[in-house]
Amino acid sequence: MPSPSDLDKIVLSYLQKKGYKATERIFLKELEPEPIEEPAEEPEPESSKTNEEIDDPEAYDVSYKSLREWIENSLDWYKPELRSVLFPIFVHAYLDLVSKNLSKEAKKFMETYKGDHVELHTPDLNRLATVTDAQHVRENELAQIYRSNKYNLRMSSVPFELFLNYLQDNKFMLLLRIVNQYLNIQVVHGKLLNSAGGLETDDVIGITGHESQQIEAFNQQPVQLGQPQPDPSFKEELEQALKDKDNARKDEMADQPFQSDYLPLLSTYKKLKQDSSVERPAFGDIPLPPYKGTDLQAEIDSLEDVAKRIPLGPSSLPSICCYTFHNTHDNLNCVTVSKDASLVAGGFSESFIKIWSLKGEKLRALRNAINPAHVNDYADLNRQKERHGSDYKRLVGHSGPVYGVSFSPDNKYLVSCSEDKTARLWSTQTFSNLVIYKGHNHPVWDVDFGPFGFYFATASHDRTARLWSCDHITSLRVFAGHLSDVDTVKFHPNSKYLVTGSSDRTVRMWDVQTGACVRVFTGHTGGVKTVAVSPNGKWMASAGEDKSIIVWDLSSGKRLKCMTGHTDFIYSVAFSADNNVLVSSGADCTVRMWDVNEDSMDTATPLISGSDTKRMRMDYDLDKQKKAVTESREHLAVFPTKYTPIYDAQFTNRNLCIVAGAFCPPKNK
Repeated sequence: MPSPSDLDKIVLSYLQKKGYKATERIFLKELEPEPIEEPAEEPEPESSKTNEEIDDPEAYDVSYKSLREWIENSLDWYKPELRSVLFPIFVHAYLDLVSKNLSKEAKKFMETYKGDHVELHTPDLNRLATVTDAQHVRENELAQIYRSNKYNLRMSSVPFELFLNYLQDNKFMLLLRIVNQYLNIQVVHGKLLNSAGGLETDDVIGITGHESQQIEAFNQQPVQLGQPQPDPSFKEELEQALKDKDNARKDEMADQPFQSDYLPLLSTYKKLKQDSSVERPAFGDIPLPPYKGTDLQAEIDSLEDVAKRIPLGPSSLPSICCYTFHNTHDNLNCVTVSKDASLVAGGFSESFIKIWSLKGEKLRALRNAINPAHVNDYADLNRQKERHGSDYKRLVGHSGPVYGVSFSPDNKYLVSCSEDKTARLWSTQTFSNLVIYKGHNHPVWDVDFGPFGFYFATASHDRTARLWSCDHITSLRVFAGHLSDVDTVKFHPNSKYLVTGSSDRTVRMWDVQTGACVRVFTGHTGGVKTVAVSPNGKWMASAGEDKSIIVWDLSSGKRLKCMTGHTDFIYSVAFSADNNVLVSSGADCTVRMWDVNEDSMDTATPLISGSDTKRMRMDYDLDKQKKAVTESREHLAVFPTKYTPIYDAQFTNRNLCIVAGAFCPPKNK
């Protein structure tokens, strides 16, 4: 049995090993017959800790990096407001390092974190990068602007408290000093809205009197928004095909008065392809497969649609065809209609897709047992199909809810996306799965086929959008920059750009060739759930959780108008084929028409005076279940459904408006 002294040594050794210093001192006092005379350990003054931290150049990097990571991992609702503090803190941390003659550490700090602020503050970053010693800080005009004035910010009360508590809990005294000395944060209770109901303008952000660029300068990057220049050989073949059709019809009507139908199409084609108001991508900028004879016929059909297109405007509203899905039991997540209105597809929570024909035809899939060696052309393929067919086809393959579906321009393919992190390509000829595309790390919310086929894009919970081609199983481009989920994605009509909307309340436009962001649009006060680009490629509309629609000029990146009238989330927006009218639909069970004519962007537009539209508006206004909201001057008409939220709205080439949604009666009915 060990002696008491041995036990004391064992206990003392254990306390030293575990680092229990306070307990060790008490134990030693009890062992000594006389009180141990040792100076009491006084707590280090807070000011000395602060001075020690400030003198440590690594503290700037450690504290800023920790704050940055905390903000990136914060709730999506607070992230945009919290992120606004990063730039002024970054600037003053850099200037602090330079003032202390720590030029090496300052350069490293600038190179490490300046990428976070390039989109909004490129001019200031370029000027600050030339400030490399303490003398520069005293002489540089921009540095003195930041040092002599407070940087104005507005923040809601909850994220402001979270921000301060985080700095205090982690004892980031260096950052607290910068916030107290150089930032002026005005705490706003509630949402950051101005008196007009929109997001606060930039005049309250930044240093008063200093144009720190915000987004305007970033959005001055050159873009090519026109239609791509056509393949010269394709253009020649199309012109010859139109002339041949015209001559053939002329021969058939040799004994009758003849009026050319195809030569006007030729002039229409030249007019569409020779729009000089915007810069056009050169031929070959967007690599595409060689054209086929079917492409030639598709172009002729498109020109015929243009010739028969109904012009729309305030006095000529479109006809609307609404498809309502019953007995979906709230499991229909998405729906889309093909461009020629021949097929409709819906994605369901039970992991499958359904396709219906809108032409009254039976859909015929392949028989269970076929020999691929016997299939050489479409005639052989048709012989291998079912004899009778069915009203709809169910496409099974995903292992999670389906959130997005999109038809290819020629209707031969359908692409879908799901919670299972994949996209799938389906054939609408055989109703079978052709390819599985894997790459996203989280659920995929939306998918869109390119205007020329071959390419499609996806939007995901992993905060990225991706570009794919049908012949590659891996993504071609990854578009990263959003702070939260990318909820929607749309191609620009020339296929050179992608537009994405996000829960971070911003919209971005990306160059598909470089993967770089070329436009950032800010102004929404809620997540952006839908975007649309006008057929002429000049404008973009975005909408979502804030119940408002904003129309943007893609060339300048500026907001043209903000339109209000919806009383709930907006699910879909689309431009008419002639760019004059915008349709929107959403959870308030309405379809609304808006005037977006370029000539009326800044002028009031009166409501139309048709008796039918007046009656519908009166019925809608009398519905007590709907909240009263102010309808902006661009509002042309509202078409309410009874209990059908409209998930998708679009226009055909002839300006017929097609909308679709799932019937959802009240719970007490």
